[in-house]
Amino acid sequence: MKLLKDKIAQEGKVLSENVLKVDSFLNHQIDPVLMQAIGEEFATRYKDAGVTKIVTIESSGIAPSMFAGLTLGVPVVFARKRKSLTLSDNLYTSKVHSFTKNETNDISISRNFLSSEDVVLIIDDFLANGQAVLGLLDIVEQANATTAGVGIVIEKGFQTGGSIIRERGIRVDSLANIKSLANGKVDFFEEAPTR
Repeated sequence: MKLLKDKIAQEGKVLSENVLKVDSFLNHQIDPVLMQAIGEEFATRYKDAGVTKIVTIESSGIAPSMFAGLTLGVPVVFARKRKSLTLSDNLYTSKVHSFTKNETNDISISRNFLSSEDVVLIIDDFLANGQAVLGLLDIVEQANATTAGVGIVIEKGFQTGGSIIRERGIRVDSLANIKSLANGKVDFFEEAPTR
């Protein structure tokens, strides 16, 4: 997705060979015009997949998920990382290790919002080691729902997450796939044709 790649090139900051900071438009300050374009792109790619719910994880996956949900006309459900007085039982729960924060969290979704009748599109901001997506897939499986695929805003293609998910036979659509962050420069893989 050229618009996204241009934004990463202009505003992304390479902090190391493994870390790309995009807090000016994706995961601290949000660029609503870009998020709308991203959501519409995911909706276009999954318009014929029968999606009934979009599932993401708090917090950076929420903005692109909302625009995809708006375009597809389906609800967005986000997995919570923190316990809540209003979300304490009747939950699907999975453990997720965050590479960026170096911590493990339980993520939870109420059983009221995900069932065996749902066809789920998972959306997340980054795919690196795949832990967040694996946790969300685990929750979708616990609900006996069907996974339509996984939409990723930015994939770090040089890390193992994408391979792990694809090897499970799950469709992954990454809008920007990074080949390398070496020498302080973002190098993208060539974009695969849209199905």
